[in-house]
Amino acid sequence: MIRFGRRASLFVVAFLLSAPASAREIVPYRGEAEPGTIIVRTEERRLYFVRDDGTAWRYPVGVGRAGKQWSGHARIDGKYVKPAWSPPDELRRDNPRLPDIIPGGASNNPMGARALTLDRDQYAIHGTNRPESIGKFVSYGCIRMHNADIIHLFDQVSVGTPVVVSR
Repeated sequence: MIRFGRRASLFVVAFLLSAPASAREIVPYRGEAEPGTIIVRTEERRLYFVRDDGTAWRYPVGVGRAGKQWSGHARIDGKYVKPAWSPPDELRRDNPRLPDIIPGGASNNPMGARALTLDRDQYAIHGTNRPESIGKFVSYGCIRMHNADIIHLFDQVSVGTPVVVSR
């Protein structure tokens, strides 16, 4: 058994509480969506991936801030590993000093480890370099996930997967 002094023990506890751990879990699902559908419930700040056994993977997410939220149907139209990022038109209008592109894998790239682009406007479901933003209303309409969670979801979905976003 390893013994730590009081100060070291407090540090370990603080580190574990602040670590950006994934909080995905399997939960019962009784909705109308077909297995293989992604459902985002904006007010809950949760994403569900419906499975074929009456359950769903549930993930915490960051969603659009006030005035930037959307709802409706979309499909995944692209899958990207360590994607480069170009600011969407609306974000560029609000922040004209943003660079034209941030390379994939760069520490300041807001797309994180993976991105699932949607066939609707300039939205995506993606990882983040700001894990503290998960569970909050923070984006311009994209759905943010912990990097471990987007990697998990990325491996389960394909281009064409339906996405339903509701408030």
